[in-house]
Amino acid sequence: MKFIDEFRDAGLVRKLANRIAAISTKQARLMEFCGGHTVAIMKNGIRQLLPPNVQMLSGPGCPVCVTSNSDIDKVLALAKLPDVIITTFGDMLKVPGSYSSLQQARAEGNDIRIVYSTQDALQIARENPGKSVVFVGIGFETTAPTVAAAVMQADAEKIRNFYIICLLKLTPPAMKALLDLGEVKLNGIICPGHVSAIIGTHPYQAYARDYGVACVVAGFEPVDILQAVEMLVQQIEAGNPTVEIAYTRGVKEEGNVRALEMMRGVFDVQSATWRGIGTIPSSGYQLKQKFSRFDAEKAFVIDPGPVREHQGCCCGEILRGVKTPEDCRLFAKVCVPENPVGPCMVSAEGSCAAYYQYGDFHER
Repeated sequence: MKFIDEFRDAGLVRKLANRIAAISTKQARLMEFCGGHTVAIMKNGIRQLLPPNVQMLSGPGCPVCVTSNSDIDKVLALAKLPDVIITTFGDMLKVPGSYSSLQQARAEGNDIRIVYSTQDALQIARENPGKSVVFVGIGFETTAPTVAAAVMQADAEKIRNFYIICLLKLTPPAMKALLDLGEVKLNGIICPGHVSAIIGTHPYQAYARDYGVACVVAGFEPVDILQAVEMLVQQIEAGNPTVEIAYTRGVKEEGNVRALEMMRGVFDVQSATWRGIGTIPSSGYQLKQKFSRFDAEKAFVIDPGPVREHQGCCCGEILRGVKTPEDCRLFAKVCVPENPVGPCMVSAEGSCAAYYQYGDFHER
């Protein structure tokens, strides 16, 4: 497959791994922020190819995983209101809230439908004028433009029964929050490829300048990731942290200008609650006042009840890079994909799901 096979070439992978081992003399603790990177790293055995002084940690780069119990509880409360249809991406169904999940709520008779895009949700609203259709807007900057486009389209078409519960998250403030916590001393960050295709690289400049952390935007194939690791190691060895793009076929410094304009036109920035981290200033979106009629939290009285965290689940620590899934006593025992205790085992991009599918613990 043109433009794919070369990024999976075993010979190139070996050459890059050997180059990294040859040049790396200092401790290099690297965090991949993106859940897609975590899956690719586990699937392709990238960690095993690196020298012992190059350590890779997984960060809070799974939007389903970082959605707090309190926010999931809001969606569940909405689902129980009369004449409400909840539309959501499929990976949200099994995520446990404080006491239930959307999958359980659907089994109890609530109208919860899986959609593949915001356009699907809009179509359901058109076809059900007597119902209120709520789209669960989760995701990072990659998803935000599609939500903004749906709101603009609903406004243009005067669709009055379409709503968004806005749980979108912004990644740069979360990176800063992790660095400020200082629980894990990072030397480098593998910056998310898809997010960076939207926001560009300018938001990362502060991490290199103010925190001395090397930053490289990576793609998602084995050669992509190892190229990014090599670039990070070179920066660390030289003592010259900066921001670079390894994923040049997908990311530009300025990002996607049109998408950024659309997001600025529809959303205001607000604080957001991240699982395992807490409230992070300026890390979420809310609809601007002129689009507030589409805001589900303003249109409905929502009573989610008290929030409860799941005892023994280490998802929060795993998202901060403090623990790995294998440090959790529930992992692969009580918490498995068929019966997840925490969201890190639910999403395809969750660290626990990736470790469970591709890790070697089954053989121990």
